[in-house]
Amino acid sequence: MMKIRKPELSFWQIWNMNVGFFGIQFSFGLQQTAINPIFSFLGAHHEELPLLNLAGPVTGLLIQPIIGAISDKTWSPRWGRRKPFFLIGAITASLCLFAFPFSSHLWFAVGLLWILDAANNTAMEPYRAFVGDKLPDNQLTYGFQMQSLFVGAGITLANFSLFLFQDWFSVPSEAGSLCSTATEVVSAIPTWVYYSFFLGAVASLGSILWSVWKTPEIPPSKEELGHISRHSNKSFLQKAGAPFVEIFQAIGEMPNLMWRLAGVYLFQWYALFVYWQFITPMLRSSMFGISNADNEKFESIMAACNSGGVIGTGDMAFAQNIQSISEQALAQTGLMNGTYNLVTMVVALALVPIARKYSSKMVYVLSLVLTGVAMLSMPYIHNQYALLLPMVLFGIGWASMMGIPYAMVSKVIPEERRGVYMGIVNMMIVIPMLIQTITFGPIIKNLLGNNAVNAILFGGVFFIIAAILAMRLKLPKKEENIVI
Repeated sequence: MMKIRKPELSFWQIWNMNVGFFGIQFSFGLQQTAINPIFSFLGAHHEELPLLNLAGPVTGLLIQPIIGAISDKTWSPRWGRRKPFFLIGAITASLCLFAFPFSSHLWFAVGLLWILDAANNTAMEPYRAFVGDKLPDNQLTYGFQMQSLFVGAGITLANFSLFLFQDWFSVPSEAGSLCSTATEVVSAIPTWVYYSFFLGAVASLGSILWSVWKTPEIPPSKEELGHISRHSNKSFLQKAGAPFVEIFQAIGEMPNLMWRLAGVYLFQWYALFVYWQFITPMLRSSMFGISNADNEKFESIMAACNSGGVIGTGDMAFAQNIQSISEQALAQTGLMNGTYNLVTMVVALALVPIARKYSSKMVYVLSLVLTGVAMLSMPYIHNQYALLLPMVLFGIGWASMMGIPYAMVSKVIPEERRGVYMGIVNMMIVIPMLIQTITFGPIIKNLLGNNAVNAILFGGVFFIIAAILAMRLKLPKKEENIVI
């Protein structure tokens, strides 16, 4: 199918087109930083955290490629092709973010995470295809790096809100208050966490509405409209099965670059999931000195408290101290994650001319090395502000990871199958996450001494392996010029 000739867009047109990613990534930032500490507040153990995060990879594996394939065959003169999907996703995600901090039981929080992840995946894949739909090849790298800028902006605000709200609104517990009733337990979610989720609910919907309002979609060509019309005339069963057939056919015809990128992603995204799950537990250990024995004592006091037992003054003071430290560790995680995403905002567009001069592959390889070095150094830094130094390296890496691979892939996939192939790229992300959720619980328990510090070091090694594999990526001999 012949490509539609697309006009080059101005800076502000590309900006408005990508604003919606701010809200999606605010939600994602809260998932990165706050969800696992909330699980811990509600009584989850270290080895349970990977499996409790199963929602992300499973919903991503199922929803993104299916939504991508469906959106390829969708067109409404009023609503467009991609917009209906990321609008529905944003509305659902906003409702989940508003409800999340009211979770009173672990099972309720885990269930909400499944719905939230499904909503974010419904929005995210059509959004990436949306950017590819609008931009000519010579602006793809710029467009996806602009998207990376909003990735950094959304996650930055999400994380800094956690850090600042803990400082502004955290209220120390009075002696004995944690066990004053059967429902007031040491694992309760702090009230200041609510405010970040409420802010995220507003940002998720508001930013998507801005992009929907400001950015028209390009109508399909007559050939594409004919293809969509033929698809709409199929039976219900044929329509239901069509996305799966399309996905399997696209995988069979996948460019060699994507197969090699899948190997890189296996180690890259496995390591990222380890980081997001264990950075706060690592800080509790490396920065605040909480040992596994302390955690076990805390959990035993919590269990006695929930069962209505009598808790001694010393044990109550100990539990309150652990609770306070856990909140400080969560706030520190917010500061660190906010820092690396702030760096992402600053460097995202600066990477465009660097990628043009030295090649996208070399920028990507270097970014993976820097991220690995950052993770390997974190456990050995004990000052809260010195810990921001490795986050600068992490931010450079994250800026590259969230933009450059998508631009590379966009240049080698057929225009008419952009949605399904962007969904397959997401499959390459979530399959390593799925593997991590299933395998890492036993790994940390049996091989890493149930130690969060060892988990972060493990992730650093995986980033270095990903960088080595990225050296094998083969780009088209002559990359398109990049217009800024």
